[in-house]
Amino acid sequence: MAASTNSVLTTDQLPVVVIGAGPIGLAAAAHLVERGIEPLVLEAGPAAGSAVRDWSHVRLFSTWGELIDPAAEKLLAPTGWVRPDASGYPTGGDWAERYLQPLADVLGETVRYGTTVTGVARTGRDRIVDAGRDEQPFTVHLQSADGHEERITARAVIDASGTWSIPSPMGADGLPALGEKSAADRISYRVPDLKDPAVRARYAGKRTAVVGSGASAFTALALLADLAKEEDGTHAVWILRRGIGANTYGGGEADQLPARGALGLRAKEAVEAGHASAAIGFRTQAVERDRNGRLVLIAEGGRRLDPVDEVIVLTGFRPDLSFLSELRLGLDERLQAPTALAPLIDPNVHSCGTVYPHGVNELSHPEQGVYLVGMKSYGRAPTFLAMTGYEQVRSITAAIAGDQEAAERVELTLPETGVCGGAGLFDAPDAAQSGEGGGCCAAPATLQIDIGAPATSGGC
Repeated sequence: MAASTNSVLTTDQLPVVVIGAGPIGLAAAAHLVERGIEPLVLEAGPAAGSAVRDWSHVRLFSTWGELIDPAAEKLLAPTGWVRPDASGYPTGGDWAERYLQPLADVLGETVRYGTTVTGVARTGRDRIVDAGRDEQPFTVHLQSADGHEERITARAVIDASGTWSIPSPMGADGLPALGEKSAADRISYRVPDLKDPAVRARYAGKRTAVVGSGASAFTALALLADLAKEEDGTHAVWILRRGIGANTYGGGEADQLPARGALGLRAKEAVEAGHASAAIGFRTQAVERDRNGRLVLIAEGGRRLDPVDEVIVLTGFRPDLSFLSELRLGLDERLQAPTALAPLIDPNVHSCGTVYPHGVNELSHPEQGVYLVGMKSYGRAPTFLAMTGYEQVRSITAAIAGDQEAAERVELTLPETGVCGGAGLFDAPDAAQSGEGGGCCAAPATLQIDIGAPATSGGC
């Protein structure tokens, strides 16, 4: 088990701390066990996949066959665990209950729940000190749910804590729009679960703004469109910082993840059927309440939209780097992703291309022995696949075990359209016309798209 700071264990005898008992963190633990290395998984929530359970109602666009890590399956097989049909598409709840929790149960006491990591450093060294730094183990500061503080040591740290805890705000400059915080009672940052009667009542018969352009926004638009078919007066206003272009709705039928392509097409149908309208070229700067308490979104330049009852902000997520502040991380200045990985996933460069499998070489930092994996490794970039994370931790655990050949070997083929969405080119005025997935018009406009409307609607 974990050693205290007074332990006489050598560094190689210490556990590898894995932060987060989500899909990638548990896969990392499974690979460490396979290599004969003790993991210690620290999960802030009360169960495995706590973040996944928050979107338990959302169906994944990856199949079961793409969501189960090979090393994890080897651990599960002797327990009588039944592997789900590889061709099925689980919800987040299915994934947590049928795979993540059984895997955590097999790992047993190596998984600790209700434990928040508040800091990671080199033992006895702040980030300034060079002397003897690489020879020191890591010290990991913890806080339990009851407020108890603890400090443990580790030979390496794999941070798979994800980005779910920090959704990006509505403001187009990356900061909360003026008035966004004070309007929190009318703003959600999650895809709504419309099967929940209370949530359904919140949006039924209401006018709701959906801010964002990725898979989560597509899902929200599709769900609200379904609700509109049943509840009169229900309407979505899709807020887009760019125009309507060829890639607005994702890869469509060209996407090698068919469910992801279909999701974008459902959003397109919602708009074309009149259940949603689109406000294009709208970069939110402020939110105000009208005399009836409804929200009015205001863009740069002062343009105001008609009042809405609710706002769903789905503009992505960002990593929590605060508890890693005493480590020497090499992060890209735009994406907050590892510097060697960032060029592969940068939406300023990529529209919908392939991210080749990557591992320890792309995920290493100046601080040896610490790795950001899973969604957190992507920083602010979109469209992370579980398969990518499983390959990441396979490579990293091989490197920790000293098997450099395996660490550098590629054991995964990823589907096309691995990077879609984000900012960058998508905000460029002429990007949609060039076919690069951006907006078509610089001037803001509100557009009700009719069936069969050209991709470059709006006067371009």
